[in-house]
Amino acid sequence: MVGAKRWDLFTIVNYSLLTLFCLLTLYPIIYVIAGSFNDGNDYMRGGVYFFPRQFSLASYMIVFRDDRLISSIIVSLLRTGIGTITSILFTAMVAYAMSRKYLIGRNGYYWIHLITLFFNGGLIPYFILLKYLNLLDSFWVFIIPSVFSVFNMIIFQGFFREIPEDIHESATMDGAGDFRIFWALFIPLSTPILATVGLWNAVWHWNSFFDAMLFTNSQKLMPLQLYLMKLIKEADVLTASSPFVPPQIKKQFSVQTVRMAAIMISTLPILGLYPFMQRYFVTGIMVGSLKG
Repeated sequence: MVGAKRWDLFTIVNYSLLTLFCLLTLYPIIYVIAGSFNDGNDYMRGGVYFFPRQFSLASYMIVFRDDRLISSIIVSLLRTGIGTITSILFTAMVAYAMSRKYLIGRNGYYWIHLITLFFNGGLIPYFILLKYLNLLDSFWVFIIPSVFSVFNMIIFQGFFREIPEDIHESATMDGAGDFRIFWALFIPLSTPILATVGLWNAVWHWNSFFDAMLFTNSQKLMPLQLYLMKLIKEADVLTASSPFVPPQIKKQFSVQTVRMAAIMISTLPILGLYPFMQRYFVTGIMVGSLKG
């Protein structure tokens, strides 16, 4: 039959290995989901691998009863949204300028950027710099230091160079300036790379906790990941001493199931976002591999 797939030995082995790889990738998520929805005392008996044996929402109720959870979710959402948008726009603007051959001193700027990609002043000088900039214990300590990425700039720059120069020349002849060309032409043509870099930035901002741990002391600035890290480390103390947890719920959880519930709460937003971004993400990766 024309077009029929040949199931030779290589194809069978290849599909078998890919299927096994997918199962190995998915199983940790399935295991955590099953444990998080299982009764805590029953989970301690062992044997919960794929499905909850005794279904219970006690672990999630304990996590959601903490008032700090809502505050930390708001901080993470604001950080992810504002940080991703500002980083994409600022980095894309720099990349557009670096992709123009008539930029004065372009080679010098390029090498300065490249040096900062491999070398930095260290954590202590960085902390002192943030202190002098009055960014410590401020929400903007999450945004301003990450507003520009040299690595992402190089990716944007490579993509902008592949946009036909005739488009830029035609817009220039019509009287459009660089700023209008960037917004009206280059940004609409760059949807795949914008989505790809945007997803990278969103995942990084959503998962970040180290900078909040070092540069903030206020509970109001605690992002979700830092809160969940504290919950995972102190689950036994927090759940046992919490006055907001009814006694009947305390009998249905264990420290392990609470930790699993915390892991799922931090993971689900990204897992839910990825399917909507996958088409652009795959296109952006292909563009980056074919156009350099």
